[in-house]
Order: sequence, then structure tokens, then C-alpha cells
Amino acid sequence: MNGADAIIKCLENEKVEVVYGYPGVAICPFYNSILNSDIKTVLIRTEQNAAHAASGLTRTSGGPGVCAVTSGPGATNLITGIATAYADSIPLICITGQVTTDLLGSDGFQEADITGAVESFVKYSYLVKNVNDIPRIFKEAFYIANSGRKGPVLIDIPFDIQTAEIKNFKYPDEVKLRTYKPTIKGNALQIKKAVTALEKAKRPLICVGGGVILGGAVKELRKFVEEYRIPVVSTMMGISAMPTEHELYYGMVGNNGSPAANRAMKEADFIMLVGARVADRAVNQPEIVMKDTVLVHIDVDPAEIGKNADFSIPIVGDSKSIFKDLNEYEVDCFCADWISTLNEYREKLVVKRKTNSKYVDPAQFITKLSRKMKNDGIYVADVGQNQIFSCRYHIVKEGRFLTTGGMGTMGYSIPAALGAKVGNPKKQVVCVCGDGSFQMSMMELATIKQYDINIKIIVFKNNFLGLVRQYQHFNYKDKYSVTELEGTPDLEKLASAYDINFIKITKNDQIDDAIDKFLKKDEAYLMEVDIDPMDLV
Repeated sequence: MNGADAIIKCLENEKVEVVYGYPGVAICPFYNSILNSDIKTVLIRTEQNAAHAASGLTRTSGGPGVCAVTSGPGATNLITGIATAYADSIPLICITGQVTTDLLGSDGFQEADITGAVESFVKYSYLVKNVNDIPRIFKEAFYIANSGRKGPVLIDIPFDIQTAEIKNFKYPDEVKLRTYKPTIKGNALQIKKAVTALEKAKRPLICVGGGVILGGAVKELRKFVEEYRIPVVSTMMGISAMPTEHELYYGMVGNNGSPAANRAMKEADFIMLVGARVADRAVNQPEIVMKDTVLVHIDVDPAEIGKNADFSIPIVGDSKSIFKDLNEYEVDCFCADWISTLNEYREKLVVKRKTNSKYVDPAQFITKLSRKMKNDGIYVADVGQNQIFSCRYHIVKEGRFLTTGGMGTMGYSIPAALGAKVGNPKKQVVCVCGDGSFQMSMMELATIKQYDINIKIIVFKNNFLGLVRQYQHFNYKDKYSVTELEGTPDLEKLASAYDINFIKITKNDQIDDAIDKFLKKDEAYLMEVDIDPMDLV
């Protein structure tokens, strides 16, 4: 057995079913060895999308997704995908080929110091210099990526290490890391303090972030919320922790959130913030929100607690474990008047839109699409105006809503959607993007066709970088600079070139029939939706 064979054995031990990537000479031994395995490979058309696809798989199937690319430009192209996963705390295992060990530091062909380059975007990175270390390194990498605050781990493997003989391969049964011991169990005294504060509150609120979903705490959260009738809001990454139309859910908070949710944050006298960073886009003006409020901040990463807002009661630990403990209490919490007030806000504080009848209204389109999607469908939003429209108007039932919140990486949705579909072949997967973000990953139509990945792609076409144009509209008095998308391809011809179904709509009265046709069969589809270039979110 050589090093490459050992890597495949490690992946098999971790029950990896698919690897997304792009080969090159420096990673060829790995891709040669994977032929002798049942692990599926998916050839992505550009390396960044390999990480996005692995992320889509991870977020909908559990366990770290895996991507593997070659050295030099292959590895550096991967960085944006790694950074995107890191910002959203998505566990990935990123394998990169490298020049032979004797050429390290010599500026050899396609050599790049990738472990140094990704230092600020990974939980940890390895440069393998001894073939016999491969089993230990992979065991550690999977554990580090998928424990504590989750995130990507990079393993850089020189060519000669992949071809070297390994003696006595044995995959470790456990991980022993003296300096890495994430806290899982929440402090019992702090949890009791939180319950006591909750019982005193008249206007309690739970704000959930992506950590609740990543921590597998959705079931425990809903049990606690429904048992004690506590209102809930979410950050962008926390969307789908609660069904959109749940009676106790009041929407997304933040700069682009719902007025009712933001009003709830400002007026609450007790906020339990779970698995959220309180970053600027997620919670606008945190110092005002927390001014006279008891803030219970729950996070598995102690560095996040108090980083952006002063807390009253900090609880470090895994959200699932902490909600299990909270569910053991009999909480005396009565806030019917508060819920009545929030229900009034939800009904009256509605964003009023000015629409142009000459185009499709994206808000109306997304709402109708949501209602027609299957209950467990997966909806993937890209970045830009389409993301804000999606956050506001997509209705989550029992499925998932995926987007990139922390890094805001355009071009995310198509590769993430295809990754989610590969991991969930029986589920309906729909991705929504703008004509700008679509062109950042439209090369993946080839991947979709090659592997018969039946995702549904919607392109909101307005011939602008819409969100940037909107910013220039408000801040530069309509002096538009480098935002017009002249040269956008004919999407019908593009779909035909890849032998993918296509449909286009230009008016609201076409929405229902088009969506029915679009969703009817489990087959790849590209839909072009013409929207007003001057529309605002």
C-alpha cells in the first residue's frame, strides 16, 4: 500500500461517499487509487466550486464534505471556497497535491505554500512529510473539522508521499489531542441562571444562528420553544431552524431582516442568542439591542461570546447539549401579551414593495415557488438581491435553506446545490441566483449534465449587478460604475448547448404554469426570470 492508497482507506473509514475535485499531476496518485474504491468522484469545472459543492453536501447530509485538487493554481483557486466555508463554520476536508518534498521551498513548477496561504481561513492545516503519519493526520482532521466550532481543515500532500510505501496501515480508533478539547457540555450553574432570568422576563426572545443547525439542535430547540411558548427570530444562517410560518417565528433579523423581527430584538427584555456571531449584517446596532436587555449568549466557540455585544450570562457549549439540559427544566414562563404584540407587528410591519407590471415580481415568484416545492425541498440562494429576496420571501416548511452569510461569495448556489443533490438524490433541490452570480459558476452546467445531477436553476435576470447598482443608486446618486452586465449570454442557447431543459418568463401571469412545469419532473432545468433592473430590496 502506498500513501495514496492509505488516504483512500482513511476516507473509507470515515464513510466518505463522494469527493469533489479537479485533478492535476501532483494529485494523480490519489485519483489513481480512488479508482479501486467505491467512493464516487465528481469532476468540478473550477476548483473553488469543489469546496462549495462539498459544503452543499455537508450542510444537507452531515459529516465533513471532501474535495481534492492539485498543487499551485489548483490549490490557490480553492481558497475562496475554503474561506466561504470557514466564515459559515462548515466542516470540510480539503486535500491538495504538492510538489515532491525535495522541491519544497525551491519555487518548483506549480509549487504554492498553500498551508501558509490558508492560515486565516482554516481551523487547522497539515503538510504531510512522513507517509506513516497519514492515518493519524486524517483521523485528527475529521475530528477537528467536525467538532467544537466546525470548519475546514486542509491536508497538503507532496507527490512523493502519495507514492511512498506505508508500513502497517492502521486507522486510529480515537483522537488524542492534548491542546484541543472543545467544550460540549454547558455549565450547569450558568444554564440555571439563564432559566431564572427567563422566568423573570416579560418579553423573552430566542435568536438562533447557524450554530443551531450545524449543532443538530433543531429538534431540541423546537421542543423548548413550543413547550414554553417563547418567540423566535433568526439570523440569515439560522433560517430553517424554524418553519417560516410557525406561529412563534417572527423572521430574520439584521440589515435586511423583517421589521417585526428587528422590532422584537429592540423591545425584548431577555434575549437568548444561540450559535450566532452578532456580526454587523446579522444584528444591526448590537449596542442598542443589548442596552437594557438580559443577554444569554450560547456558543460552542468561547471566542465569540462577548466579541460583538456585552453578555449577561455566557454559556459555552454545544447547542444540542445545552437545549437538552434546558428541556429538563420546568420553566415558569408566561408571555402571552408579548406574543400578542409581536403578532400585531408581524401583521402590520410589512415591507411595502413598488412593483413594475412589465416584469416578474421576484417576491411573488419566490413565494409561489416555495408553496409549490416539496415539504423537504432544499432551497439554495446565491448572493446579491436574489439572496435578500430569498431570505424575505422563501417559505421553509421542513426542508433546508442554504446560502453563504459570512463571506457572501457570489457563484455559491449552483455548486452548493449540485453538492446537496448528490448527497440527497431523492430530494428536490432548487437554486436561485442573479445573472451576475450565475455567470460566476455557469461552467458547472457541464458537471450537472455529465453526472445527471437534476437540480433546478433559477436566474433572476436584470442585466445588472443588482445589489451594487442599488448601493450606487442611494450613495452615488445613480452614477453607475461597472455594474451593467452587457454581454450576458442567451440562456436558452446556453441551456440547449448543455442539453438542459429551459423555460423563460417575463410576466407575473406566467408564474404558476412555469413553476408547475419546472418542478414537475426530477430533471435538470434552467429558468430565466426577467425582473425590473431598477427593483430594490
